[in-house]
Amino acid sequence: QVQLVESGGGSVQPGGSLRLSCAASGAAGSAIYSMSWYRQAPGQQRELVATIDKTGATTYLESVKGRFTIARDNAENTGYLQMNDLKSEDTAVYYCRLRSWSGVDSPWGQGTQVVVSS
Repeated sequence: QVQLVESGGGSVQPGGSLRLSCAASGAAGSAIYSMSWYRQAPGQQRELVATIDKTGATTYLESVKGRFTIARDNAENTGYLQMNDLKSEDTAVYYCRLRSWSGVDSPWGQGTQVVVSS
């Protein structure tokens, strides 16, 4: 059973930075096609923020382009989300998720809270 543990969240002022980490266990790195970060703000639906696939190709939510960078360490089964120039609208619980080559998504982790406020 795949388990994901997100970490690195916290409270920052607008313009600040955070680096989120996602540690995956129970999954062989070779079985993972992509890793994604999602977020869910209070009262909002969960939305896809960024994805990185096996080739290293990345996609981003339009509102985070140029500010967020997704990365993964295949050998360590770990993913990262570097978030710069944070804005109040980035406040949310952030989750990572893996997708296998067969299109099966991993269970959700517990998420990590990000609060951007002055």
